[in-house]
Amino acid sequence: MISSVAVLLFGDQQPRSLEGLPSHRVAGPADIDTAIGPHRRLAVVGADADLAAVLTRLLRAERLDIEVAYAPRRRTAATRIYRLPAGRRASRRIRTGTARRAPLIRDETGSVIVGRAQWLPADAQSLRGEAVVDDTVLFDGHVTGVRVEPTLSLPGLRARVDGRRRWIAGRAVQLGSTGVAVVRDGVPAPRTARRSTFYRNVEGWLAVR
Repeated sequence: MISSVAVLLFGDQQPRSLEGLPSHRVAGPADIDTAIGPHRRLAVVGADADLAAVLTRLLRAERLDIEVAYAPRRRTAATRIYRLPAGRRASRRIRTGTARRAPLIRDETGSVIVGRAQWLPADAQSLRGEAVVDDTVLFDGHVTGVRVEPTLSLPGLRARVDGRRRWIAGRAVQLGSTGVAVVRDGVPAPRTARRSTFYRNVEGWLAVR
């Protein structure tokens, strides 16, 4: 059990089971950075995008030695992927759970995903380009979109074209296109791009389970 635990609140209410623990209401990256220094375990009460934001700050600060617990109110894509509880069970695990390394999936900007990422057409009905997972071609030509997910087991991620059933697993997936809108855990990137890459970071994150 870790005594130095802090709760990062992305919503309005702190679960009753977590009362008594130091808490920080998060309005932006600076609030996450404030909690990084003095605590060995951070508990994220929010959504997948909030968990990804915390891991992004830890990655950029080179502090992946900090344990991270996740306590969403209901199950999410990330809880399914990393086999994490939700609701009251998740709140209890914050105090008593054990941290284990899990694959950390990031992109070329240093932004982390925990549930899913999407490549969508930027300004047309289809996404035009070529994508590869490691050495395997995912698509070459026109598609409606691509979905990328972390995996709990190595190699660390998988990707598939929208409308197709086949997933391709690998360490990295790369896209070159005429224009793509990147969506990370439901949050659109501020600008469109021509290239995008998601890959497994050398060091994983310490997921409390």
